[in-house]
Parts: sequence; C-alpha cells; structure tokens
Amino acid sequence: MLTDALRPHPGAAADHLATAEAVLALLLPHRRTLDDDPHEPGPAACGPQLRRLLPAIAAGAPLSFTLPGFPCKSPNPAKVLGHLPDEGERLALRFLDGLCARISAVHPPGARIVLCADGHVFGDLIGVPDAHIDAYGDALRALIRSEGLAHLRLFDLRDVLGDLPYDEKRARVHARHAPTREALRARIRAGDEETRRLYQGITRFLFEDTASFDGTRSALQRDCRARAYGVIQRSRAWGALIAEHHPEAVRLSIHPQPRGAAKFGIRLLDTPDVWMTPWHACVLQHRDGRRELMRRADAERLGRLVLHRGRPSHFEAR
Repeated sequence: MLTDALRPHPGAAADHLATAEAVLALLLPHRRTLDDDPHEPGPAACGPQLRRLLPAIAAGAPLSFTLPGFPCKSPNPAKVLGHLPDEGERLALRFLDGLCARISAVHPPGARIVLCADGHVFGDLIGVPDAHIDAYGDALRALIRSEGLAHLRLFDLRDVLGDLPYDEKRARVHARHAPTREALRARIRAGDEETRRLYQGITRFLFEDTASFDGTRSALQRDCRARAYGVIQRSRAWGALIAEHHPEAVRLSIHPQPRGAAKFGIRLLDTPDVWMTPWHACVLQHRDGRRELMRRADAERLGRLVLHRGRPSHFEAR
C-alpha cells in the first residue's frame, strides 16, 4: 500500500493515467486472446491492469509484472529438442526484456518482469523429473545472465520453500492454496468459459505429451482429464502464492485471456496456435528471417537443425 507521503496530488492524476495507458499501448499488440472481435481494445478497456499500474506510476516507482510459465520442456520428443532451454526461450526472454526497456521510455523508473517458473508445482502430474526441471531453471538463470537481460528475474518453489523435498513443497502449496476439484467442476458446469478452455487446453497438452501409457487411447484420455484438474488446482495455488509474494505486480499470463480479465495474456513469439509456447515447441527460422514456433516433427520436415554452443537450438528453413 502507498503511504500518504507517496500519494500524488490531484492535479497529477491525468498525467499518471496517460502514462499507464502508454504502458498498456506497448502491451496490447502482443495480447494473447481467444476473443472473436478482430478490433484490438484500447488501454481504457484494460481496467484491472490500469488499477495495478497507477499506484506505482503515482509513486514514481518501477513497474512490476509477474508471468507464471517457463516450467520445463515438454517430455514429448516430437515437440521439443530436449529438456534444456533453446532458441525459443532465448527469443522469448529477449522479447520480454525488450518490452521492459520500451516501457522505461514512457515510465523512466522502468519495469521488471518476474518469471514465476511453475515446473516444480506440477512436475509430477506432467511426467517431468524434478532434476530436469532444476536443470531447465538453472539454464534459464544462466541465459538471463549471459544475455544481460537486466529487467528479468526467475522465481520458483526454491525461493519459497528452500531445500525441502519437492513432494513436500507441492503438498504444502496444494494444501494451503488449491481449490477443490469439485469447485473447478462446478465453475465449468456454471459456464465459466475461461476455466473450461483452460481445462480443455491442458487436457490436450497432457494427451500429446504423454510419452508412454500402458492402456487404451480412451483410458489415456480419462487419465489426462483427471490430471488436468490437478494441474489447474496446482496452477491456481501457485497463482495465490505469487500474489502473496508480489502483491503489487501486474499479472501476465501465457494463456489466452478474455478482454477485461484480471490477467493479461501475452504472446511471446509468433505461433499458429494461441496455446503454443517455447517449452512445447521449437523455433523454425524462415528464409526471410521470420521466426515461428512449431512442433519439432514439423520443423524437421521444413528445415535443418542448428546447434548453439554444441546443443540443439532451432531449425533454419531450407
């Protein structure tokens, strides 16, 4: 909360609003949404984000954003190049850091984005070992340092619960913050479109990412539907924990968000699928220089593999 000493005088309110709208104007071209309306809303349509931005702008403080994501690579080798970050993460991190730099031009105190890596929150549900998630997170931190991305930092369960075993960390977060499955089902039955789309999207990802399953296709679908509820429960719990640790931040999301939502969906890279992310795909660089996310199996048909420091990085179109 702002102290009285930091509250702006009434005459400054219009300038503060203009700055907040200028910040949102930089975000809006990258909005990730499922809205059918082809016309992009103006900043004034982003009420929740304006309300979050204004106190920091009025105080002359840096703006803070949180972005849950960057969990780990998909376990499906037809989608990704391995379990470590590659060109997809590098480009996404550069984009986010550059976005903060552009915000600094309209709000000189600047901005930062806290990447709230959620891999350990639901790693057991998506079939990724904690060791792979640690390696991915450590490599992200190294990438942020080596690229000089001064506006970004990583935040994960290690920052919250230290060196406890990961199963215990997950259990604590779930017990304290997760909604019940019955509550989630009730929201979907009541017509909550955001929760329904999230449930369907996560179910699809789990089905595609399951490397091996001893059962029928229909049994796998049932299993994925059950795990999808668990992933949503843990994701909601992680969101509550993020809000505790970063109460002033504007909440970004890698998932599509409807207009006027409390979270602002943001697109990290060009992709034909609004649900696709760098950790579910790899990069194909087209001959005109354009970069696009797609499944590894598709990129392999269109391009040749490029290595970066001895590791698979991306594909270049033939």
